[in-house]
Amino acid sequence: MNEVKVVVAHSERATLRVGDVFLKVDADQARIDVEVEAMALAPVPTPKVLWRKPPVLAIAAVPGTALGRLGEPSTASPAAWAAAGAAIGKLHDAPLPPWPGRAGQGLDELAADLDGECEWLVANGVLPADLVTRNRQVAEAALRPWTPVFTHGDLQITHVFVDGDEITGIIDWSEAGQGDALYDLATFTLGHEEHLGDVVAGYGTDIDLDVIRAWWSLRSLLGVRWLVEHGFDPFAPGCEVDVLRSRM
Repeated sequence: MNEVKVVVAHSERATLRVGDVFLKVDADQARIDVEVEAMALAPVPTPKVLWRKPPVLAIAAVPGTALGRLGEPSTASPAAWAAAGAAIGKLHDAPLPPWPGRAGQGLDELAADLDGECEWLVANGVLPADLVTRNRQVAEAALRPWTPVFTHGDLQITHVFVDGDEITGIIDWSEAGQGDALYDLATFTLGHEEHLGDVVAGYGTDIDLDVIRAWWSLRSLLGVRWLVEHGFDPFAPGCEVDVLRSRM
């Protein structure tokens, strides 16, 4: 009998692993719909869909291991990070998916959400005011018009699997859609700034590194409250709060 392993679980969704099968349970059926369609359209290795019966999606495990984890040093080679950059570039060059994704949120709305979270972080004593103010200033560079591309939307390094220097699969596509290419790159390198050069080299296109750093601040500021409320620890070494501190 295979062991049942809880990969992640919170009030919105849960993922279980049983042998070589992942069972994803999501309260929002639209996210499952996006995940299945995005994996079918993405020009990069993705998991095989075994079956779906709402609210459960069963997918096969991909070979290899995750490129790394937030808060821990990555043991993957520079070539593996560059290969990931190349895969991300291939995704961003693909035809746009037919749904809006993150690009559907206007800049004014995003700025308002950011200001609201900054106010909450300071008012509730979660983070020092100077830390929040500095990162809000850094985040301003991300609040600019962008040309939408096919984005993964939640491209954490735990979602990219490698075998040696080869990308074997990219998982968790429920946030995929039209969005900012630099948001994907920033999410992928969050907490691993030392590998940014390898990723950019593989990506193959000049990018604005100030915007990448802006998205690091913006994503972290927006994420702290959600992480705390869903049982995660943004204060763990190398995680979101340390990312914010690195901008000081």
